[in-house]
Amino acid sequence: MAEGFYDFTPGQVLTAAQVDDYLMRQAVMRFADSSARTTALSGVLVEGMMSYLKDTNTVEVYDGSAWVGVGGVNYGTATGGTSSTITVGGESYTMLTFTSSGTLTVTDAGIFDVLVVGGGGGGGTSVQSGGGGAGGFAETTVYLDANATVTVGAGGAGNASGSSSAVDQFTGPFGGRGGADGTANGEYGGAGGSGGGGGDGLAGSGGPGDGITGNNGGNAAGASNAGGGGGGAGGVGQSIPAGNTGGNGGVAKDASAFRGEAATTTYYAGGGGGYGYFTRGTGGTGGGDGAQTSPALSATAGTANTGGGGGGGSTGTRNGGSGIVLVRFKN
Repeated sequence: MAEGFYDFTPGQVLTAAQVDDYLMRQAVMRFADSSARTTALSGVLVEGMMSYLKDTNTVEVYDGSAWVGVGGVNYGTATGGTSSTITVGGESYTMLTFTSSGTLTVTDAGIFDVLVVGGGGGGGTSVQSGGGGAGGFAETTVYLDANATVTVGAGGAGNASGSSSAVDQFTGPFGGRGGADGTANGEYGGAGGSGGGGGDGLAGSGGPGDGITGNNGGNAAGASNAGGGGGGAGGVGQSIPAGNTGGNGGVAKDASAFRGEAATTTYYAGGGGGYGYFTRGTGGTGGGDGAQTSPALSATAGTANTGGGGGGGSTGTRNGGSGIVLVRFKN
């Protein structure tokens, strides 16, 4: 690559090489994230190129072998949870996985990418009950210069909401809401987390999620002998599709990109399935299935550390699954 300053003269026709060398490769290029940058600059990287990443608000320069921060705030380092090395967009990261509450020990101040999933709500505990709403799913980047408390939310028991998960100041009501029994409306999801499915006794409506970290629960319809599905982080819970048939839980959200995996590898926060007399609703990934009367099948719980909602019904284990917290930083 040509270096330094080039004084173009009036009327000069620029060659492609001059545009590349003096304009493109010496400009500060903007990209959505490091993955988009890797794709765009494949095969043309040279030492001294600079970029701005919009997801982390950082300026970086290529030193001939890796991208390094320039001024501003760079990634910090920390320990805690279970450590693993992952690759995201061609860059090496350390990912710390917390499946229970603990401490993030910050060894160097800086920014950290975090993914937080709250505990799932429990399914309704009577016949015609709705499925539990999934825990809220959220990603952000935080700055930490001291140790941080990591909270992994517990799943809710039958009808009860799940608990919030948090990393230091990044906290909120991320617990999913419980599914409704067959004689009441679905409980409201509130801010953060997904709503529980509606119960059939009063043609109950599903509780609303916030539309950002979670979605609405499915509605019930009177005299249908079934319950609506709990909302999931990736979609709304299914309303009762037909008589005697429970609504399916809302779909979970794909977390594979954050984890440095191929798409569709890992999902979190699926809603719980609603009760169905002849056909129960199935949970989204990590969410429990609803109970069924004929033939008899018990409701199942949300899977631990996925934030899945519990299945609705009068029999079985209807608890929501506990949440999870992931923290990553660039190596």
